[in-house]
Amino acid sequence: MSRVINFSAGPATLPVSVLEEIRDEMMDFKGSGMSLLEHSHRGAEYTEVHETATALVRELFAVPDTHEVLWLQGGASGQFAMVPMNFLGGGVADYVDTGSWSKKAQVAAGFYGKPRYAATGKEGERYVRAPQKLDLSADAKYVHLTSNATIAGVQYHSFPEVLSSGTAAPLVADMSSDMLWRPVDVSKFSLIYAGAQKNLGPAGVTLAIIEKSLMAKGNQELPEMLRYDFIASKGSTHNTPPVFAIYAVGKVLAWVKAQGGAAAMEKRNRAKAEMLYGTIDGNAEFFRCPIEKASRSVMNVVFNLPTPELEKAFLDEGKKNGLVNMKGHRSVGGIRISMYNAMDPENIQTLTAFMKDFAAKNG
Repeated sequence: MSRVINFSAGPATLPVSVLEEIRDEMMDFKGSGMSLLEHSHRGAEYTEVHETATALVRELFAVPDTHEVLWLQGGASGQFAMVPMNFLGGGVADYVDTGSWSKKAQVAAGFYGKPRYAATGKEGERYVRAPQKLDLSADAKYVHLTSNATIAGVQYHSFPEVLSSGTAAPLVADMSSDMLWRPVDVSKFSLIYAGAQKNLGPAGVTLAIIEKSLMAKGNQELPEMLRYDFIASKGSTHNTPPVFAIYAVGKVLAWVKAQGGAAAMEKRNRAKAEMLYGTIDGNAEFFRCPIEKASRSVMNVVFNLPTPELEKAFLDEGKKNGLVNMKGHRSVGGIRISMYNAMDPENIQTLTAFMKDFAAKNG
């Protein structure tokens, strides 16, 4: 079988070695005579998987003792509602607008309080930056931002100050598409959440890292499974967790650790980004990236060709060469190259060689 190079924004490509390990264990998990898919979530086999994955999160993210690690369901979209449901209580929350997903989060918060925009990265019809200067409310329950805007191709490389009237509001971040791309100081965040299907593993599980002091302030009048503190008290296993997805995330985390951890991922990812953006900027008469350089995403690179017709030809010819899922999101069009941790640098070399050849033939 010949594998294509998959630039999908999510579900996204996974390390081949991880896929091979999963394949080899599929029918008989560690000599148990059955697949992990068939094991009880209360059994010793899965308990070890669960605890190992959680320990790897703590190690790779350097999670302090002040924070809890939770495995949730419902994706980032579920967290758009669960965060304000627990912590907004009819009050004000500041949201930073960097694209479609941050807007969806702000809309969901409107059911539980008064969310407002503290800043926007939009200019004209497109998002072009991750804003650093925020207009914060003095009484904000929390500040919410999306660290990497998958559709827009905008990313925070340094996070903005969230002090208002001398007090720091709890900082909440949706890191679905750039979780673990580099080291992050978790202590600066009261809540980080991420759907796994972009940079951590397959679809089906959401990882959350939450400050215990924030968790303790959560709304106690919610059903148990919508309360962070209850989920934490049960080790994320009160109901049946997404067993297979957590198992696969654990495999990916073990792969990250073997590569050298978050610092190694940053070096790997920056090298890929430099290669691709270098090709775009080096052929500026043919490829155009609309994002301000300081806010360009390392995970999701967006650009346009001179005409929609050339973009279609680029996609069609790319597919013939095994380069798939490069089409930009339907809301913005153009080209989008998603290159999360698992994307091999060699694949970006293949892509950039194709881009240079295509530009030479069609420029």
